[in-house]
Amino acid sequence: MVYIFSAIMVLCVVAVVAAAVLYFCSRRFAVNEDGRVALVVGALPGANCGGCGFAGCAGFASALVAAADEGLTRGLWCPVGGGETMRRIADLLGTTADEGAATTAVVRCNGSCGVRERTARYDGLKTCFAMHACGMGDTGCGYGCLGCGDCVRACAFGALSMSDVSGLPVVDMERCTGCGRCVDGCPRGIIGLRRRRAGNRLVAVRCVNSDRGAVAVRACSSACIGCGKCVKVCAFDAVTVKNNLSWIDDEKCRLCRRCEAACPTGAVFAFNFPQRKTEV
Repeated sequence: MVYIFSAIMVLCVVAVVAAAVLYFCSRRFAVNEDGRVALVVGALPGANCGGCGFAGCAGFASALVAAADEGLTRGLWCPVGGGETMRRIADLLGTTADEGAATTAVVRCNGSCGVRERTARYDGLKTCFAMHACGMGDTGCGYGCLGCGDCVRACAFGALSMSDVSGLPVVDMERCTGCGRCVDGCPRGIIGLRRRRAGNRLVAVRCVNSDRGAVAVRACSSACIGCGKCVKVCAFDAVTVKNNLSWIDDEKCRLCRRCEAACPTGAVFAFNFPQRKTEV
């Protein structure tokens, strides 16, 4: 009986000491969270996509609250919620919303099955990262799309799909939020974010091959050869050639499509425009 009583007393003493230690730690290391953070989290879409540049909506909310204390949430933008969400958060925080530019994903590869000769057979793990780690893939182009659909699996909004005809990913710009997950999911960096324009129209170079023209076109007949014809016809200085590759500046481009018509390989592509009328 004495032993039982002693054991109970020891347990009680240990419990009291542990409770005192926990109480001290909770007061000493307490983190006082601003109540506004929870309000902002509730106003966000809750996608936790990381497109804002932070580790989920909670991290973004904390950054917004900290920025609000300085008077302006400049540079902070939720690609999923867009302007409406940012304005609602600005009202909650009593600050001004930064009207960020909405973006959409663009696949910068036009190397469909018909223009890239298959030079090897890949029988390994069917992911783009695995195929890229093994070498150039199953075609002669070491820059183009590998066609395993890593970007499709990375998209949380169903905005990407693999085309059965071309073997390339296709972006549904109506669903795309510009979160950037597909950009991170492509080991070859062929997917980029471009500024969203009226009607989702844009003009872009669908090639990332920086080899010289003769080498690039041997691997893919739709490759950019860096000839500079697109630069010469652009009246707005929107096109430049660097490292044997053309680039179109979204801010300067006026969507005239002269560069598209001048490109000898079809590397310049106009998205969401009506089909040109052909002369009879």
